[in-house]
Amino acid sequence: MQFAAASVPVFIVDADPAQRRALAEHIGRSAGHRFTAVACGDLSEAETLAVGRGAIVLADIDGADGTAHLVRRMPGRRVIAMSARGSVTAAVEAMRAGAADFLPKPVGAKVLIERLEAVMAATRAAATGPAPAAPESLPAVASASGTDFAGFVGRSAAMRAVYDRIVRLGRSKAPVLVTGETGTGKEIAAEAIHAGAGEGRPFIAVNCAAIPTALAESEIFGHVRGAFTGAHDDRAGAAELAHGGTLFLDEVGELEPQLQAKLLRFLQSGRVQRVGEAVSRPVDIRLVFATNRDLAAEVAVGRFRADLFHRVNVLRLHLPPLRERPDDIGVLARHFLDLHAAEDGVAPPLLQPEALAALATLGWPGNVREIQNAMRRLVVDAPGAQVDAAMAVAATGAELAGAATANEEGIVAFHVEERRIIERAIALCGGSIARAAAALGIDASTIYRKRSTWKSGT
Repeated sequence: MQFAAASVPVFIVDADPAQRRALAEHIGRSAGHRFTAVACGDLSEAETLAVGRGAIVLADIDGADGTAHLVRRMPGRRVIAMSARGSVTAAVEAMRAGAADFLPKPVGAKVLIERLEAVMAATRAAATGPAPAAPESLPAVASASGTDFAGFVGRSAAMRAVYDRIVRLGRSKAPVLVTGETGTGKEIAAEAIHAGAGEGRPFIAVNCAAIPTALAESEIFGHVRGAFTGAHDDRAGAAELAHGGTLFLDEVGELEPQLQAKLLRFLQSGRVQRVGEAVSRPVDIRLVFATNRDLAAEVAVGRFRADLFHRVNVLRLHLPPLRERPDDIGVLARHFLDLHAAEDGVAPPLLQPEALAALATLGWPGNVREIQNAMRRLVVDAPGAQVDAAMAVAATGAELAGAATANEEGIVAFHVEERRIIERAIALCGGSIARAAAALGIDASTIYRKRSTWKSGT
């Protein structure tokens, strides 16, 4: 079979003809002449047709013998595995077996083309020279919700390190402490760690900061009838409900000392004792904790038990604040604009380059939650509009960088304009600092140094 020189053949292997047709139409409508779709009823047909090296095989793995078998039969081809089991577990299994990427079904046109292009970019990079990569590292994986990995949105180096860490943590049963500022996605991380150990197990989350102190013990450990006023029936607590799965205690640093002591006994014994009950019962659970506090500092001032801290602080995962991953700000903004516009049935606002550059200069103390709220306002207030820098920043409730520093003649300080120019160049270059530096005629090291200064506030 012959293909245009500039076209990359994509062999679609799916037993469902409707699925094959839909995927081929996605490629035909959205990819121009960059890719050519070839529908195959089974793996043998794809094996016969995909005679040239460098082809992409887009294959459903649910009805096959597994990804590893598929990869072995397609040497030299990049395999993108598809599965209706759009979970972290399925993604991890596919990537470990040698797939170049993983897509949960159903597959949307936009995500499909993005993944095909990403695979081709990786192929070209590999052809120009080897790049170091940890064998256990998991590339960004699309989820059924259109996110990049297990509910997270972000493709920066910082977030890819987080994804890799989550995959590693998912294989262990040891307690995990997730740290990070409010709004960085600690519960999403806990769910992803839980999912990495397999499907079909309970995940029970308790927000320790949201439970009244008098009810916290009952909420976590349960109670028996008559244990206290209002306890009309026996009730299992979160720890029992999580048996066989994961118990996630969010904001564990907010627990009162008395409950910290009972939590410590539970961690040491693996047994639950309901309030008002003399007997205890064993439970088998994975514990994940989260906090936005520095627990070591809390121990130092006596607000958190040192012995409990050592039980909690076994494996750690830190989620970086948004200001430390500015390359993800534009990705997050567009994601939430598309998401909320689809919910409301309106056209999403379009962020102009100067709007993206302005958003990248903000501090985002509320992190991802804050940018989501800002984009929600834009969808309501300006559906389908071209959003400039002033509109974008106004939606956040912040002040446009430099607006308050202009003098009576309207002149803005040089360092403010310099930052705007650099951030705008980075936004126009798709987040590539190297390309932005070349376009501006400066060294990339200059941009890195200046951005480091801006982050530190010096």
